[in-house]
Amino acid sequence: MSNMLKYPIKFEPILKEKIWGGQKLHTLLKKKSALPNIGESWEISDVDHDISIVNNGDLKGKTLKELLEIYKADLIGHKNYEAFGNTFPLLIKFIDAKEDLSIQLHPNDALASKRHNSFGKTEMWYVLQAEDDAKLIVGFNQEMTPEKYVKHREAKTLPEILNFDKVEEGDSYFIEVGQIHAIGAGVMLAEIQQTSDVTYRIYDWDRVDSNGNHRELHNDLAIDAINFKSQEDFKVNYAKAKNKVNKMVDCPYFICNYIEISETIDKENKVDSFIIYMCVSGEVEIVTAHDTVKIKKGETVLLPAAIKTYQISSKKGRLLEVYV
Repeated sequence: MSNMLKYPIKFEPILKEKIWGGQKLHTLLKKKSALPNIGESWEISDVDHDISIVNNGDLKGKTLKELLEIYKADLIGHKNYEAFGNTFPLLIKFIDAKEDLSIQLHPNDALASKRHNSFGKTEMWYVLQAEDDAKLIVGFNQEMTPEKYVKHREAKTLPEILNFDKVEEGDSYFIEVGQIHAIGAGVMLAEIQQTSDVTYRIYDWDRVDSNGNHRELHNDLAIDAINFKSQEDFKVNYAKAKNKVNKMVDCPYFICNYIEISETIDKENKVDSFIIYMCVSGEVEIVTAHDTVKIKKGETVLLPAAIKTYQISSKKGRLLEVYV
C-alpha cells in the first residue's frame, strides 16, 4: 500500500445553489458559502464536471478520479475496482430543503444505461433536522395504475395520491429506483446514492424561476420508469444500540450502518471496500496508525480500503458508516 493512502481523506464540499435551497448547510453544518439558496453539499462525488478534490493531508489537491487512477483497489477494494474501474460507485450529499423539492423518481440501471449511459439511482435518506411539521413524499397513498396516475398528473392533482410522511431527526428512508419521492420544506438530510445524476421530474408545484420559466419536466421518460406497486412502509427500521454497528440498509449498491458512539471502538475493515463516515451529530475522531482526523456534524471522510485497522472515538457522536 502506498504511504500516501494511510489516512482518512476529506474532500472539499461542492455546494449547489437550488431554487428550493436555504441556509442550514451554512448555519447548521458550517459549509462555507455566500450563496443565498444552498440546496446541496456534494461531499464525495465522481459525477462528470463535479469531481471531488481532496482537502487534507499528503493527497491535498488531487481529485477523486486521480486517486482512483493511481491507487485503484487500494482505494476502493478489489471487488469494487473489478466492478466499477475508475468510477467511484457512490454519490454522498447533504441536502437542505427550505421549500418543497420537485416530485421525482430515478430510472433503474437498465433504463439509465440504455437512455443516458449512466447507472440508475437507488438512494437512502437520513434526516438530520426537520421543522415541526416537515414531511417527505414517498410512494403513493393508494392502489395506483398508470391511467389513474396520468389523469391526476394532467389535472395537476398529483399531491392527492401521494404518500406524505411527517419526519423528525433520525428517520431514515430507502428509495428504490422507480419510487416517486420528494423532500419537503423544512427537512435537512444526508443522502447516499449510486453515482448518477439522472432524475425524472414529474411535478414542480407550478413554480417559476426568476425569469418566469418553469423547470423542465420529464413525463414521457418517467411513465416507463415509475413503480406503481403499492407499499405500506418506506421507512428504515433500525436498532440504535450504543457503541455498536446497527445495520440500516443492505442493498446491492451500498450498505449503510448507524453507529452512536460514546467511547473508543476498535474497527477492522473486513469488507474489501472503502468505508465512508458521515458525522450526523456531535464530533468523532478516526485514528489510523498514521493519522488522526476529526469530523464534526456535517462532515464526511473516506477511509481507503487499504486501511485495515483503525479506531473511532467520541464522547458523543453519531455516524453513518457506508460501503459497497
